[in-house]
Amino acid sequence: MAQDTVTLRFSEVSFEYHQSHPLLDEASFSVRTGNRITLMGQNGAGKSSLFKLITGELNPTEGRISRTPKEATIAVSQQVMASKFMELSIREYFATAFSEKEYALDKHIAEVLDIVHLDLSLDIKINECSGGQQARLLLAYALIQKPDILLLDEPTNNLDQYGIEHLTAFLMMYEKTCLVISHDADFLNAFSDGVLYLDARTRKIEQYTGNYNDVVEEIKKRRERENYLNARMQTQIKEKRAQAEVFAHKGGKMRGVAKRMRESAETAEENIVDVRKEDKAIRPFVLPAQEFDSSFNGAIMKITEVSSWQNGKVVDREMDLILRKRTHVLITGPNGIGKSTLLEKFTASPPVGAIIPPEVKIGYYKQDFSNLDPERTAFDTLMEVMAVHDERILRSTASGFLFDGKLLASPVASLSEGQKGLLSFCRLVLMQPSLLILDEPTNHINFRHLPIIAKALNEYEGVMIMVSHIPSFVEQIRIDEIINLDR
Repeated sequence: MAQDTVTLRFSEVSFEYHQSHPLLDEASFSVRTGNRITLMGQNGAGKSSLFKLITGELNPTEGRISRTPKEATIAVSQQVMASKFMELSIREYFATAFSEKEYALDKHIAEVLDIVHLDLSLDIKINECSGGQQARLLLAYALIQKPDILLLDEPTNNLDQYGIEHLTAFLMMYEKTCLVISHDADFLNAFSDGVLYLDARTRKIEQYTGNYNDVVEEIKKRRERENYLNARMQTQIKEKRAQAEVFAHKGGKMRGVAKRMRESAETAEENIVDVRKEDKAIRPFVLPAQEFDSSFNGAIMKITEVSSWQNGKVVDREMDLILRKRTHVLITGPNGIGKSTLLEKFTASPPVGAIIPPEVKIGYYKQDFSNLDPERTAFDTLMEVMAVHDERILRSTASGFLFDGKLLASPVASLSEGQKGLLSFCRLVLMQPSLLILDEPTNHINFRHLPIIAKALNEYEGVMIMVSHIPSFVEQIRIDEIINLDR
C-alpha cells in the first residue's frame, strides 16, 4: 500500500454497550499507511473497545469504519494471554493464528521469536511460560500474521528493560501501520508520530500529530487555558447576577435589564468548559501497615531459600534474610527466570522458602489480577479485606482511586485492566498489611498515577517485596535489599 493513503477511517462512529454505557459519539479520525499512532485516554475510557471496533469484533451503533484496501489485514497483540490457550504448546498456540494448516510453521515461529528475542522450545505449554515470556509470545502471535495494521494493547507489560528496548527498536523500523495502547511514556515517545485522544467526557476522538511528549504538553496547555477561561467566566457570572439583583429591585424598565442580565449569566454558565476527567490523577494516599502488640518479636518475614530457572533447570539458593518493619526488597532478573513464581511461593499457604508468622497480614498485588473474583462487585471486593466493615471509609477511600458509586457497583470483570490495578491498590490501603508483595505494580496504570503510587510505597512502614521492570518507577522508592536471581 502507498505510504500516503488512508488505511483506516472512522466516519461519525457511535458505539455503546447499552444505553447507560456509551463510549463513542460520532467520532471521526483517519490513519495513514505507515503511521505509528498512540491511543490515549483515561482508564476505562474505551481504548480496548476501540481496538475491537477496528478488528470487527464489535460493530458500531452508528457510522462507518472503513479500511483501504478492504482486504487489509489486522492483528492484535492482546494485554493478557487468554485462558483457552494456556494448555496449548507454543507450536499449537501459533497454529491458531492461521485459518489453514501452515506447513512452514516452525520456520515462521522461529522468525518472530527472534524478533521478540525469545528462545523457547516449541513443545512447552503456554502456562509454563513466565508473564514476561507470555507478553513476548502475544506480540509474536500478532507479528506472525504479517498484518497491514498492527494493534498493540499494553505491549510492554511484564517485559524487562531489554525486552522494552528490543520492542522499541523494532517499532522504530516497522514500515506498516501500527496503533499502540500503552501507559509507558518513555516507550511511546521513542516512536510515536501521532496521537488519538479518546475523551471520556465528550466521547469524541481528538487527533494530534507529533511525538507523544509534545502531544501531552499540548493537552496540558489546553487544559490550563480552559481552566483560566472558566475562572474568568465564573467571575463574570457572579457580577452579572449581582447587577441583575440590583436592577430588579428598581422596578420599571430596569426589570427588563435585570432579565437580560440573568439570561446573559445563564448563557455564560452553559459555555463553561468541563475539566477533562482524563487529566484527573488519583488522590495522594498513605498505605497503612499492620500494627502488632508488644509480644511480637519484630521479624515479619525470614527468607530461607530462593529459586530461579537457569539453563533449563531450577536452581535453589539458601538464604538467611530476616525482614523487619521499614524494609523494602527488590527482586531482579530477566524475563523467565522465575520472579513471579518466587512471589507465588512466598504467598502460598504455607509459604515456600520463607517463614512468615501466622499473624502477619499479607497484601499481594498480582500482575494478572487473578486473585480478584471477576464475578464480585468492586464494592464487595474492597469490603472483604476490611477488618471492620465501614461503608463510609470504603467509599471515601475508593473515591480517591477514581471509583464512584457506579464503578463500585460494577463486577470486576467489567473493569478495564487499569481500573483493576487501581482497585488492587485501594484494597491494599483498606487491608493494612504488614507484608506487601508487589508483582509489576505499574502494569496498566496511567502514567499520571505512578508518582503518587511511588510516593506511597516509598513511605510504606511495613516489609515490601517488589518486582518491577520500570527503572524510573523503582528510582522513586527506597530500596534496602536487592535479590538478583540471575546471580
